[in-house]
Amino acid sequence: MSGCTGCLISFADTYEKLLDILGAVDLVYAITLADEMTKVTETEDKIVIERVYPDEVDIALVEGSICLDDHHAVELIKEVREKSKVVVSLGACAVTGGVTRFGRGGQNPQPTHVSFVPVAEVVKVDFAIPGCPPSTDSIVKFIMAALEGDTDYLEMYAEFVKYQDASGENLVKQVISQGLCMGCGTCAAACQMRAVAMYDGKPDIRMEMCINCGSCVLQCPRIRMPKLKGLLEV
Repeated sequence: MSGCTGCLISFADTYEKLLDILGAVDLVYAITLADEMTKVTETEDKIVIERVYPDEVDIALVEGSICLDDHHAVELIKEVREKSKVVVSLGACAVTGGVTRFGRGGQNPQPTHVSFVPVAEVVKVDFAIPGCPPSTDSIVKFIMAALEGDTDYLEMYAEFVKYQDASGENLVKQVISQGLCMGCGTCAAACQMRAVAMYDGKPDIRMEMCINCGSCVLQCPRIRMPKLKGLLEV
């Protein structure tokens, strides 16, 4: 979609693990990593080249947010949902909208940003893999869990779909300002931009460095505690 392809590069960074994955699956549509299928239509005054999405896909990894002003992108993601058994949002832009949705520094959305939304705002998403980009290890482990049918491991990624409004600003409002922070430092460890630092056992978020990837929120135990409590009770 409107991503920078950084998430797919992270996936390709798996090296020998990538060979294992490609040996277990058939990569049927990946513009960055493989030749794309196209349909060519010729008229008297022009030649139209269209990308062709496969009729049946088991797992679709979708990178990038959806631009509502882009009719082609909206129609494509709907087609992907219709033809795919499982749809996975891959990376911050696809999961939360990321930097395409808000810009930098926790600023309010500008008119040019409002039109970019997470994939889950347009179609039903089954799983979400956060991060800007997601770590190679997390992508590999997710794919292997999906191939092996490890539903317990995948449940965490299904839970991530619910948190579309996730940024450093959300962490401040929902956890830190409410006095709920436990000082565990998970948010600082999760932030790939190093926008979160721990001082005297409390997180300090430098909004000018925040790219709204949502990793700090999605990894915060306080945000996910109701879900964790339910698992412990079981």
